[in-house]
Amino acid sequence: MLNPPSSPSGHVLVVDDDADVLKAASLLLTRHGMKVSVARNPAEAWSALAADPADVVLLDLNFSRAATSGEEGFAWLTEVIAHDPDAVVVVVTGHSGVNIAVAAMRAGASDFVMKPWRNDRLVATLENALELRRRRRGANDPAVMAPEETDALPLLLGDSPAMERVRAIIRRVAPTDAAVLILGEAGVGKSLIARNIHHQSARASSPFVALDMDGLDAETLPAALARARGGTLCLEDIGALSRPAQGTLAAALETSGDTRLIATTRRRETLKGPSGLRDDLLFRLNTVEIMAPPLSARGGDALLLAEHFLRLFAKRYDRPSKPLSAEAAAFIRGRTWVGEVRALRQAMERCVIFAEGPAYELADVAAGEAAHESPTAGGLDLAASERALIARALESHAFNVSHAARQLGLTRAALYRRMAKHGL
Repeated sequence: MLNPPSSPSGHVLVVDDDADVLKAASLLLTRHGMKVSVARNPAEAWSALAADPADVVLLDLNFSRAATSGEEGFAWLTEVIAHDPDAVVVVVTGHSGVNIAVAAMRAGASDFVMKPWRNDRLVATLENALELRRRRRGANDPAVMAPEETDALPLLLGDSPAMERVRAIIRRVAPTDAAVLILGEAGVGKSLIARNIHHQSARASSPFVALDMDGLDAETLPAALARARGGTLCLEDIGALSRPAQGTLAAALETSGDTRLIATTRRRETLKGPSGLRDDLLFRLNTVEIMAPPLSARGGDALLLAEHFLRLFAKRYDRPSKPLSAEAAAFIRGRTWVGEVRALRQAMERCVIFAEGPAYELADVAAGEAAHESPTAGGLDLAASERALIARALESHAFNVSHAARQLGLTRAALYRRMAKHGL
């Protein structure tokens, strides 16, 4: 989750719902040479860490004016420590919250400061925290995952019971060396689950190597096994492995030594029968099975994920943070996302790039989603899908721009701009 300090003083993420506190902390810490990111709540904190990993988190435990129990902050602290045992989190509590601070330390926090803080005390505490992070991980740890292959933070977000079951299995299986078979349709996040298992294991500082089984050749496998030695080898789409290649894989695994195995596949049925996996190979790979749930089984997770992706790409592309309109949010919740989480992520990325107004409107989200559709679903590109959506709205309201704009979740001015762009 957290990287070794990227600058001499390091990078601090401040999580607090009070805008004045965020501003004061940012000014103070920046003056002392620290890089500072801010988040108003735990959900924004995950997105901030995914976009730009921090070295230390300064975490307020309450996120509403009346709250004093620290329940929400404790829950996030527990998730962070479970995700990265080396995480360095400094909690913030009020003068009357000494007992809460002690409980946070027992839960994994590295230190605490009282609010309102003394500036010199806060700076000294965070400098000590940054030094602790350096000692825990060091500046020369080997890269676990190539940055071009994944976000720096392998997040497994979702509040649904289906995702909590997945996280519960990961917590049980990650500390072991048991082989894991992950099942689920394309785009649901099988590789992300695999990376979380590795990240929460004792092998986290060793390599994670993902190897696509489709078209595997005899030369690729030994090299991948060599790179993964001591770490984790993820055999992606194991069901696509040909029978001859299965023999090569089985023989190579016999001499693979200290390497943990994770495999992914879309359906269990493809692994059985004459065209499936050899019995000895299947037996070796499926000690524990994890079913990655589709978005349709995850309740409100689609909207939670969409908001995360919008924050992530807004930060990545230096775009302003904007809310989703009610119509856009309803569309995301009710949509059947062909391509699952991967398609949702890509749609939100396009939305951030092309949206023009003060909020993400229905037309922005729908255009981004339609651009993902395959040729068999109509062959629409981004511009064509947006034009068709606007044209349908105008026709359904007899070209009454005000009514069409209301249906699309746009202002009249924004709709006129899009009409001019598409020659409508």
